[in-house]
Amino acid sequence: MKKPFYKQIPIKGVIASLAVAGMLVTVGRSVIAQPSTVPRPRDAARSTRELAPPGQTLDTQVAPPPTAGRWIAGNGIIEPAAPETRVAGAIAGRIARILVAEGAQVTAGQPLVELDAATERAALEAAEAEVTVARAELTRAMHGSRREDIEAATADTAGAQRRAELTQSLLSRTEGLFRSGNATQDELDRARAQADIDRASARQLDARRRATVAGTRREEITVAVARLRSAEARRAQSQATLERLTVTAPLDGEVLQVKFRVGEYYAPAGEPLMVIGDTRTYRARIDIDEREFAQVSVGANAYVVADAYGERRFGARVTHVARRFGRRNLRTDDPSERIDTKILEVVLTLQNANGLLVGQRVVGYLQTVSGSGNAQP
Repeated sequence: MKKPFYKQIPIKGVIASLAVAGMLVTVGRSVIAQPSTVPRPRDAARSTRELAPPGQTLDTQVAPPPTAGRWIAGNGIIEPAAPETRVAGAIAGRIARILVAEGAQVTAGQPLVELDAATERAALEAAEAEVTVARAELTRAMHGSRREDIEAATADTAGAQRRAELTQSLLSRTEGLFRSGNATQDELDRARAQADIDRASARQLDARRRATVAGTRREEITVAVARLRSAEARRAQSQATLERLTVTAPLDGEVLQVKFRVGEYYAPAGEPLMVIGDTRTYRARIDIDEREFAQVSVGANAYVVADAYGERRFGARVTHVARRFGRRNLRTDDPSERIDTKILEVVLTLQNANGLLVGQRVVGYLQTVSGSGNAQP
């Protein structure tokens, strides 16, 4: 039986023919099409930026203000009047207590955080006890012997002298008996030894009595003073170590952020314990394009706006212009934003920042040197 026509064609040949045809189509399209670097008209239309109105030079990432006159604008961020202070401890340890909360107003020297200090407190108590003992020894050395001590030493000396006289008398009688043959040599030796012992004891107690009457030696007072100073130094060292476990506020301000919790372990090389800033006055740090910095002057009127408050303006004045160009401090999410442009930092002091927060993004508008009109809200 003869096979159908479509079964007589080899399958592999069909597949190979289709692959060759696909390659020819692709090559033809690439030859006819424009280079890949040429944008399509609709993409070029989307990326086209609107020019600033006449008489204004604005950052293309911000909208122009409705006020008449010449303006410079840029993105910025709200910060305290003074740079934020990242509060850190001097030594590592486990956090025992956090004494303030975020938003609290603190004064310089106020305790903020306490680290675990059980070992350091025990060391301080031991050092204070050493100081007490050393001070008592010095007092005793300075005052000398009491009358009761002198009387006791005198009585001991008198008793020792009486014993020495008695044993000497016994020795004399024993020697007489030995010569008459009524005492042995052993009895004579024992009497002589006892007499020597009692004479030595009497001399020793008499020397002690004289020392008691004379009082403390100068060298002993010097040693007592040195011991007291050493004990006081150890106490001061223990006190300083204990104080370092309590972190205090370095300045007056507001607690902007607390980064640790009770029970966590803190190390000075890591994150700070908290961030403090002086929020009595707010500033806005604005990035001005390098092509427009010549139009900026200290004292110029300005204002800022924030997305959270719509068109509400926060009045300000230019109080500082940086002396060096740098990179942008703040970047938007716009993919068309230029990140290679040099900027100059301009600081605005806000006249009324009620409602703004540290770290909030804003747009600042500065009236230029040749501008006219009023920039105040």
